Amino acid sequence: MIGVFVRRIAVVGTGYVGLTTGACLASLGHRVVCADVDRAKVTRLRAGRVDILEPGLAELVAEGIAAGRLRFVLGAAAAVADAEVVFLCVPTPMGAGGAADLAAVESVIHEVRGLLPEGCVVVTKSTVPVGTAARLGALLDRDDVAVASNPEFLREGSAVQDFLNPDRIVVGSDSQDAAERVAALYARLGAPTVISDAASAEMVKYAANCFLAMKLSYVNAVAELCELLGANVADVTEGMGYDRRIGQAFLAPGPGWGGSCLPKDTSAMLQVADAVGFDFGLLRATIDANARQRARMVAKVREAVGGSLVGARVGVLGVTFKAGTNDLRDSPALAVAELLAAEGAELHAYDPGVDPTVEMSGINLVEDAYQAVRDAAATVLLTEWPVFRGLDWARVAELMAGDAVVDTRNHLDPEALSRAGLSWHGVGAAPVHPAAPVPTAG
Repeated sequence: MIGVFVRRIAVVGTGYVGLTTGACLASLGHRVVCADVDRAKVTRLRAGRVDILEPGLAELVAEGIAAGRLRFVLGAAAAVADAEVVFLCVPTPMGAGGAADLAAVESVIHEVRGLLPEGCVVVTKSTVPVGTAARLGALLDRDDVAVASNPEFLREGSAVQDFLNPDRIVVGSDSQDAAERVAALYARLGAPTVISDAASAEMVKYAANCFLAMKLSYVNAVAELCELLGANVADVTEGMGYDRRIGQAFLAPGPGWGGSCLPKDTSAMLQVADAVGFDFGLLRATIDANARQRARMVAKVREAVGGSLVGARVGVLGVTFKAGTNDLRDSPALAVAELLAAEGAELHAYDPGVDPTVEMSGINLVEDAYQAVRDAAATVLLTEWPVFRGLDWARVAELMAGDAVVDTRNHLDPEALSRAGLSWHGVGAAPVHPAAPVPTAG
């Protein structure tokens, strides 16, 4: 049985993963120092100001600071002096050819390798290619410091909930003792724990994310087939989802998958496969299908405005990659909007998670949904914010120049739109057109 111990922890990087990791570990009783290179950001965090839109995170940060268990410092060197465990939570963006760019990770290692206490464990929390732990071990060149992989499985919009109620904890290291010490940090959560070698732990994250991407591409392909055959994808996926071998998660069709993880992780997995001479055709087809899905959404809007987007005014509802976050990284909604703009559409967009003063090429952000749809030949919903379901659709119909609403998330009530005099065009289902007026007596 892994015991419960209070540890001194350093977290390098205060993005979605780093700040969530630091605040949640502090809430479990550990003493945590979070480091970042952005001086202004560190100042804001010391004051308890959290810029990330993530439910519960600001409260945990405030509680950790008040309890004296959570501090913020400038630079990794200031955080690691007495740390027993150091989490690396810096960006690993898609680099040349799709491979993960480890420049930030390696930079931190070079900065702290002479400062780490004897017996410390360095943990990669960021998603890194298989073999990174061994590579960092060589860069550290210290027999008294172990390297472990502890991949995160956090969904933006529910990151705190996911951290504190995990499906599993995965820790891998070529040092069994180091892996067990890292796993012990989470003992209070009572989650199933997988302890492995470092390479296997690194592979888990890529294998999981690539599988989810495949599932999403598959359901989008099924949705297209449903349109051609006259079936309804909602009924099809409901019937599929009750099969315990399949499950109901990740069965919703949409404008394509995106976000900060799936695009870069699928590309990185392809790079890893290519490097060892393995033709991962299934994954390559998954990525190609995603690009096709985005183009299909553009085609739906093009058809809705009469066959050409040149000069067509289009109202856009949502640009973030999913509801509940202000993250625009690899947003499929933004990708579709940019394709519409590239074809000459005049876009007016609203997203409740994005400051309307933000400048976007080819997209005019406005302050509310009704401004976005005014005089639009068509409206396209790209992000499934709950507020959009509650719009006054009769008012929308009055404001729009056309009557077509392209719902790329199947998020809206087709009958509500029909009653308002609008045409609903979803994914994987037949369009629903305006209801005929009810004749009056006499």
